[in-house]
Amino acid sequence: MELQNQLIDSFGRAHNNLRISVTDRCNIRCFYCMPSEDVQFVHRSKILSFEEIVRFVKLVVPLGVNKIRLTGGEPLVRKNIPELVKMIADIPGIQDIGITTNGILLPQYAQPLYDAGLRRINISLDALNAEKFQEITRRDEYEKVREGIRAAHAAGFDPVKINAVSIRNLTENEIVPFGQLARESGAEIRFIEFMPLDADNKWEREKVLFAQEIRDILTQGIMPLVPVEQADKNAPASDFVFEDGVGRIGFIASISNPFCMSCNRFRLTADGKLRNCLFSLDETDIRKLFRTEAPDAEIIAAVKNSIASKKEGHEINTARFIQPDRPMYSIGG
Repeated sequence: MELQNQLIDSFGRAHNNLRISVTDRCNIRCFYCMPSEDVQFVHRSKILSFEEIVRFVKLVVPLGVNKIRLTGGEPLVRKNIPELVKMIADIPGIQDIGITTNGILLPQYAQPLYDAGLRRINISLDALNAEKFQEITRRDEYEKVREGIRAAHAAGFDPVKINAVSIRNLTENEIVPFGQLARESGAEIRFIEFMPLDADNKWEREKVLFAQEIRDILTQGIMPLVPVEQADKNAPASDFVFEDGVGRIGFIASISNPFCMSCNRFRLTADGKLRNCLFSLDETDIRKLFRTEAPDAEIIAAVKNSIASKKEGHEINTARFIQPDRPMYSIGG
């Protein structure tokens, strides 16, 4: 029986999609996400246990949540992550579990994750040129990621989605190769506009390579793209396919075409803070409620209050925008 969604904000948006960060640690150092050195990680004692994560999921499922995505940092650096996937998959009412990973550890984890019940996988890869990959990630792990993509396909994930952040004067030459990869491998490539969540606060609008520009490059370099009807009206990506039907491309145009009014997502950080928006300036301390033995009713009320206070949108394109103190690795993608 479908549960009625009770997590509806003041703009009528129903929230059924929970993103859970399982760690703020990562094995690469992408400049748009983390500082290169001296990263301040949360002490392990403040990271939610698997049991606490599962308790939270069980509390929000009756409120209408049926989709879970595990994120990081890099979620696969958390020990025994397939075990958490299995624990979540066993919760009645959960219909969809996904993960966002950089792919480096997928050669060993892809099959165990699939066997545990994971069915959707997004692999972050911003360049198909090994030197450009190293420039962006500040690590030499390109071949491991490519091996991880192959492992995901072999394990049975279909589609395998590859997320590529697009940055002006840096990744233009990667766009056509990614389009060719979509055509040759069956992977779905999703280009993401560079967002102001970098650790060094160096984001500038001038560095954003816009979705329409990427589409134009693909049209000129390969062939025109035609839109595909969205299966999920709340999904952040606008989907296209090359006009001959081979090769699927998505655009997440967070800056040039914000999708805030169809947003159905909220987030639980690795240290147990609930955020009703990626760019939220306010958080609700779920970990504190858990560890002071607050009753379920109090936690449920806190979740409802968080969703009720969600703003209309992120306001990146206005003078009112304030970049959150937390960079991306600390929030969870």
